[in-house]
Amino acid sequence: MKFRFIPALALLLFLLPGCAPKIKLFAAPSTEPLKEFVIEGQGGGKLALVHLNGFLMDQPRQGVLRAAPSPVQELVSALQLAEADDEVKAVVLAINSPGGTTTASDILYHEISAFKERTGKKVVVCMFDVAASGGYYAALPADWIVAHPTTITGSVGVIFMRPKLVGLFDKIGVDVEVTKSGADKDMGSPFRPTTPGEAALFQGIIDDYAERFQALVMRHRKLTPEAMAEVRTARVFTANRAKAVGLVDQIGYVQDAFAKARELAGLPADGKVVTYRRDTYPNDNPYNTLTAAEPGRLDLLGVDAGYILPPKAGFYYVWPQGVTR
Repeated sequence: MKFRFIPALALLLFLLPGCAPKIKLFAAPSTEPLKEFVIEGQGGGKLALVHLNGFLMDQPRQGVLRAAPSPVQELVSALQLAEADDEVKAVVLAINSPGGTTTASDILYHEISAFKERTGKKVVVCMFDVAASGGYYAALPADWIVAHPTTITGSVGVIFMRPKLVGLFDKIGVDVEVTKSGADKDMGSPFRPTTPGEAALFQGIIDDYAERFQALVMRHRKLTPEAMAEVRTARVFTANRAKAVGLVDQIGYVQDAFAKARELAGLPADGKVVTYRRDTYPNDNPYNTLTAAEPGRLDLLGVDAGYILPPKAGFYYVWPQGVTR
């Protein structure tokens, strides 16, 4: 049956060219190795452009037809290529992410920090639409942070989200019996209300994770007490306000990030900008965030339905309102 589907799909795409989406049937899959492509510059030396996009997690992104590497895996792979190339003197990390799981965000921070320690190569962050919560967490090891004039950043905090089914189950007459070895074994259960004691335990975990995040901000950004008090509210900031409190160093564009990276690394003004992809894209440029053919995924009004329906229980360094495609 599955073999009959392929020619039927091909026929449909042929007969309805105006209605069908453009599909690159033979695009390089994510199982192909990353390869270097020059997207700008003709001079000596290189700086590597690496993108960090979307919801941050350390699990593969599941599509309709295939899976793609997680943001953690993809970034580490790109950093390994930049590390192995002696001509690469700096990395520009382009971030467009509302954050993600606490662990994925912390892994990214660790890997970027370790890359700098091992290689001595400079890292400049360029923020696009959103670089909030875990997206900002990953930016902290950078030598310089550039925010786009319309960037939203900050959200230095942690949130614990879990679905609750108890009200629905009450309406339809469904109950769940639990036998447990300890009073808190099923804390956070979606099948019953959270007790005051459990709420206190969860708040303790949240406070612990938030304290780690805030301590890293203080270590890398050295904010004034007044600025840090504002950051501790976990609010988001515009680029202008983020620069005023000290969360970013400069407001500009990706070309400004390239110029700063070249300056920090001692590269010529026309030094090459390279990136790592699995496929060739005509007229490639720094705004192309693809590394390979993207897996199809279920969307709901432009929001990643795999994240929203239902929300997965867990602790997140994320700005929930920023979770979109």
